[in-house]
Amino acid sequence: MVCGEERMKLTWKIYLLIIILVFSLLSIFGFPPHFFQKGVIITSVETNSTAFEEGLRQGQIIIGVDGKIINNLDDFSKAVQGKYLSNKSIKTIFNTKNSEAILFSKDAPEITISEIPKTNIKTGLDLAGGSRALVQAQDRKLTTEEIDDLVDITNNRLNEFGLADLKVLSVSDLTGNHFMLVEIAGATPKDLKEILSKQGKFEAKIGNETIFIGGERDIASVSRSAQEAFIETCNPSDNGYFCRFRFSIFLSEEAAKRHSEVTGKLDLNETNPEYLSEKLDLYLDDKLVDSLFIGEGLKGRIETQISISGSGYGETQDQAYNDASDSMHKLQTILITGSLPYKLEIVKLDTVSPLLGKEFIKSIFLAGISALLIVSIIIFFRYKKFKSSLALLVTSISEVIVILGIASFIEWNLDLPSIAGILATIGTGIDQQIIILDESKQSKFLSIKQRLKRAFTIILGAYFTALVALLPLLWAGAGLLKGFAITTIIGISVGVLITRPAFSDMIRMIEGD
Repeated sequence: MVCGEERMKLTWKIYLLIIILVFSLLSIFGFPPHFFQKGVIITSVETNSTAFEEGLRQGQIIIGVDGKIINNLDDFSKAVQGKYLSNKSIKTIFNTKNSEAILFSKDAPEITISEIPKTNIKTGLDLAGGSRALVQAQDRKLTTEEIDDLVDITNNRLNEFGLADLKVLSVSDLTGNHFMLVEIAGATPKDLKEILSKQGKFEAKIGNETIFIGGERDIASVSRSAQEAFIETCNPSDNGYFCRFRFSIFLSEEAAKRHSEVTGKLDLNETNPEYLSEKLDLYLDDKLVDSLFIGEGLKGRIETQISISGSGYGETQDQAYNDASDSMHKLQTILITGSLPYKLEIVKLDTVSPLLGKEFIKSIFLAGISALLIVSIIIFFRYKKFKSSLALLVTSISEVIVILGIASFIEWNLDLPSIAGILATIGTGIDQQIIILDESKQSKFLSIKQRLKRAFTIILGAYFTALVALLPLLWAGAGLLKGFAITTIIGISVGVLITRPAFSDMIRMIEGD
């Protein structure tokens, strides 16, 4: 009886699988789980709108409208339906989790809302939907070379912004006009329009003289490390909090000389003589974003390092911090990439529906579960052991959960190729688990430990062969197969390092019964 109890103790490999499963589920669903949250989430707010002025911000969760509880999109639609049909100013009270916003307007608030995501899993354009824009240069017909340059610059800029599942392509019509096609998963048309409609022209001026502009000509480098680019202060404000960021840039010798020549002509500030009489004004798309004092010690000096600062705002300190961080990243990006070579206009802007993706995911889920159940039944009839079938089923499901957990943690967008990679991983995993089961039933002259070790030798050989074959797919086809390669590599690595060893220990325990 004592020996039986010893055999049934869980091994450290099984405990490791359980721990990783727990962390994977937390990564997927969050803590507390997202599916318990009620309300709708604001995905975008028009900047120059009453809603923005009254404190509504992207990411806030609306839980009430005019005293009515909002649990989902239907509740929100019923609460505002027919409210703005008259031409009179209407009072609307929006309750979020942390605040209340009171709007007086005759038009519906300029906000976009959606259901609160139930998980942290992000899906690509073909599954989650998103926005697509057809873009051309304003008042200019571009050549093939010029549109290719525009695509490269836009791609670099959007990648610098950190946007995932992004496609930027050059296309043309039958008359020879060239366009740029941009697709971004999970983005609203307003988001895409905001990103593309601005040229991103950055200028630093002292008075009316431009000292430097964004791009390689004037900017030698932009500091992005945590030591040189950081949020320095966060303080309360009238509508919440504001946080101030600061980072350094390094000017080219030519830009530094211009700075020296202009500051050399300035007087000292009459009220504050430790600064010069003019400020360094920072303009983004001809809009003043900040004004920086120039220390009197910089008068006439050739200084290549300049400190840039700005602010972010939010209802809570965390939201203000994130807004400041995003603003800093955006400004750094424009300083690195420079302005777009042409002012753009959007010819066509539309939304890619996620309905097909939802049906596809549902079908894949049902097909996957059905396949696993059928395989488990076949294993039961083949080996006549219910525990072995159950172990195979549990291990395969665990593998999928861990893959999704890792994808959620690294914020990888799952597209159709990624789903295909998960299916390939399930198939590979079942094959390898059958190898383990077969080897465990082989020669009785070897111990169960030796038999499983021999099975693992076969599995490791298959793993390294698959890994070498998958690595080129990360770059093949202009990255179209990257999702397949990444999810498959994650899946087979999880199998070899975590789930396969745990399955081997389960089989050793079962065979020891």
